[in-house]
Amino acid sequence: MTAMSGAVGAVADLPIRRAAASDADAIGDLWLAAWYATFPFPPAYPDEACRRWLAETLVPSTEAWVAVDGNGLPVALLALSETMVEQLYVDPAWIGRGLGSRLLTFAKTRRPAGLELYCFQVNVRARAFYERHGFRAVAMGDGSANAERQPDVRYAWRPVP
Repeated sequence: MTAMSGAVGAVADLPIRRAAASDADAIGDLWLAAWYATFPFPPAYPDEACRRWLAETLVPSTEAWVAVDGNGLPVALLALSETMVEQLYVDPAWIGRGLGSRLLTFAKTRRPAGLELYCFQVNVRARAFYERHGFRAVAMGDGSANAERQPDVRYAWRPVP
């Protein structure tokens, strides 16, 4: 059980706020817990390098948001660039409770002209999730363009006029 996994309370009641530098450790815990619970392969970089990247690059260079539990600890991370969902990770204890859907809906309000994202092909659960939310596969990759060297899929969502 991670520090974030005290999964109590209604998802609709969880505040969503901009990620702050002070969230770095909790975001690192969340991201790594979600990664290891999801993928049969490790991240391309050691855990501490991933933590550094999240704290020093991702949060400062994207529009990063966190959903926080009753203790103020992040239980989900959403990072947006101008056109992409760069990261969407939910603490494993909170998966399947609607938090990812809430964050993806929030992302659409932040980028009403449309969004794109990448997902590893092996992540069948996430692929079904994105497709349920109106994202369509627009390209399949062989893994040569990502650090993990895992086949991926590029998804796009465009609002219906």
